[in-house]
Amino acid sequence: MVQRKDNRASNELRPIKFTRGFTKQAAGSVLVEFGDTKVITTATIEDRVPRFLADSNKGWLTAEYSLLPGSTDKRVQRERGVNLSGRTQEIQRLIGRSLRAAVDLFKIGERTIIIDADVIQADGGTRTASISGGFVALYDALLKLQQEGAIQDIPVIEPIAAVSVGICNGEVMLDVDYSEDSAADADANIVMTESGKILEFQATSEGVPFDREKFLEIADMAEKGINSIIRIQKNTLGIQ
Repeated sequence: MVQRKDNRASNELRPIKFTRGFTKQAAGSVLVEFGDTKVITTATIEDRVPRFLADSNKGWLTAEYSLLPGSTDKRVQRERGVNLSGRTQEIQRLIGRSLRAAVDLFKIGERTIIIDADVIQADGGTRTASISGGFVALYDALLKLQQEGAIQDIPVIEPIAAVSVGICNGEVMLDVDYSEDSAADADANIVMTESGKILEFQATSEGVPFDREKFLEIADMAEKGINSIIRIQKNTLGIQ
């Protein structure tokens, strides 16, 4: 067995915590902690939709992601406007399409919900933490709309969460941190619904291909990890 630096078992998540109401201005604001990875996710509501949805009676959800200066051992340059890296654009799209699958956009009216994920400390799994925390911030934004009488019910189809899985020295390991991910033979980011439906399955070998059995092992381990994260989300939100 591979000895992990924090003595976790191969199928064990890092300590995970969602702190709601982390800032007071946003409709939803959550400090997400996956071990030493810390992300502030906020949800903002705007009473308009993109032009392609005008007069459709359908809302929209989009996301922005940023790795902030001071989040890594060397200062990360701020990305602005059109000068976003390919990595940042990919992660933003991943967060947006994952969270759009969690909510019935026809039931929020012609509004846009913007999820911002700002990484303040990076130790691996920033995109999966952003998605998992983004769901909690999204739920709080929908709760605010309900409390204001703008919507009747909270139109969540089902909770979603995400987790990373790596193969290190031939062993499948859940929720890898940066030191594990940077040395992994393969890594994957998986997004699933509470019922186990796959929204995203990104898996890449870093040199040595892995077989079908390892692929299925990754999927099984991810599902168990995501089920645990969703339980933490629901406990944090006080929902069944």
